[in-house]
Formats: sequence, structure tokens, C-alpha cells
Amino acid sequence: MARYRLRFLLQEFDLHRGATILGRSSDCHVTIEDPLVSRYHARIVLEGECATVHDLNSRNGVKVNGQAAKVPVELKDGDRLRIGTQELVFCRIAAAPAASAKTTGFLRHCAQCRMPYPQEAGACPSCGSTEALDEETLSGQFGAAAQQNWSAQLYIEVLDRALALKRFADVHRILRRATIQIEERILRGEDVEPTQLSKLAVGAARASLVLDDSTWAVWVAQVYRRVPYVVADEVVATLSELIDRFPQDMVDPVLLLATHVGAMPMSAADQPAMTALVRVRMLLEDRGDRVPTAPSKPSVC
Repeated sequence: MARYRLRFLLQEFDLHRGATILGRSSDCHVTIEDPLVSRYHARIVLEGECATVHDLNSRNGVKVNGQAAKVPVELKDGDRLRIGTQELVFCRIAAAPAASAKTTGFLRHCAQCRMPYPQEAGACPSCGSTEALDEETLSGQFGAAAQQNWSAQLYIEVLDRALALKRFADVHRILRRATIQIEERILRGEDVEPTQLSKLAVGAARASLVLDDSTWAVWVAQVYRRVPYVVADEVVATLSELIDRFPQDMVDPVLLLATHVGAMPMSAADQPAMTALVRVRMLLEDRGDRVPTAPSKPSVC
């Protein structure tokens, strides 16, 4: 008998006989962290050789291959389900392989942003590029690092959407989860992908400005003292605005960051960000703010 699966980002979920609930709630069989997804968004019912998707009166509906599923829709192999901002692929597997608890699939690396994505997607969901690095195609079990990188990328995309929709409770919740994940990886001595960190930092800075709350702005200045690379220039560009908005909270963290970065070995590619940090430091000195003495290595906050 054929088996059926859902492919979502870098994961696969077996569909068992009966109903599978998809939504934002942790009670669902498949939980999707996206503010556009309802707590109980959709149900896939598998009976015999027939699978149908049902919209559970969700706020933003379900689409199958781009068409709104206003009534139950029978699914075919390769059908694409759009739930919130996320796309899932329905797959039919003709022969059941040997029992295994491993999550398997085929990955490609985007030639533009270098993020991994399912080969079946056809295009990178991060930047939309259809060009892939074929020589870096991966297969088999997904590694923990790849899953963590993709999880961080998902947080970034959902954060951008929540900010655009002004869903501020979701913004706080997403940032809490995303920053905890980053902090845990740093404490374990694991690499944090620089591009993802910079995107998350810019999102956190935007959130602080929108929410008029310095919490995430301070985190941005602190986290870059705990990773072994220079602050990304797009992050530096936000620091001056953050200092103007939150001078009492941001002056010391930014000065400590500038001192820390100044002690780091740098390549030519890092020079623009370093130059911008120096300008920020001079701006603070012109304002009469105290320049603290900081250790050359980051401290754990």
C-alpha cells in the first residue's frame, strides 16, 4: 500500500490513516510557527488511497497549487499546499521502505544566498532564486546544523511578516524563541551563520524601534561581542538610530562593542563595518558620553 508524506522546509512528516491536523498550536500533529497560520488551520484526511485537505475555518485560508481550497480538495502527488506564508508538498511513496526513524530527503544549496532548501521546491524560499549549486546537493538524513540553520531562517521570515502586520505579541514571542536558539548555540560553542545573525539583528533592531522597547536593541549590541566576526555593516547602520532612541540603554553596550571589535583581526571585507563603528564611537564621544574600557574578548552575559 502506498504511503504519503508532507515535505515542509527541511523536514518530512508521515501521514497516518485518519486525520492529521496542521496549525500554529503545539497540540497539532504538524506545528507551523507563522503568525498567518491559525491555531488549528487545516486537516488532511487519509482514507484508503485517497487524501483530502480541509480548511478548518482558518483566518487566511488554504491554497492547493495556488487555488483557494474553499471545499475539501483531493490531493495528488506533488500538490503544493500554501498555509500562511509556508508551502508544503504532498508526496506519494509507492513502496514502503524499511522502517526508519530518520527524516530523509534531497536538499540543494541556493547559488545566491547559499541556504539549503528541498529540491522539490524548485526555487529557494528564502530569496526566490532558481539557481542552485549542483555540486553541493545533499541527500539522506538532515544534519542537526542544517535543521538549526533552517529554523533560524524561518524565524527571520516570520518575524518580518509579523512586523509588517503589526502583530506585536507575535514579534515578542518570535524574538524570544529566536534569540534563545542563538544564545544556546553560542554557549555550546557551535557556529552561528553570519548572514542569518545579521538578518535577525536587523529584525530585532526594527522591532525595538517599532515597539519603543530597548530590550532587543541591547541584545543586538551584546550578541556581537560573543561571536568571532565583525558586526555586519547593515547592523551597524541601525546602531546610530537605536542610540538616538534609547541613549540611556544603548550608549555603554555600543561603546563596549566598538572596543571589542577594535581588538579583533579583520579582513578587507570587514573594513566598512569597522569604519562605521568608529563613526558611531566618535558620535558618542562628541555627545560627551563616557568611553568605557572593555576587554578584548567578549564576556558571557
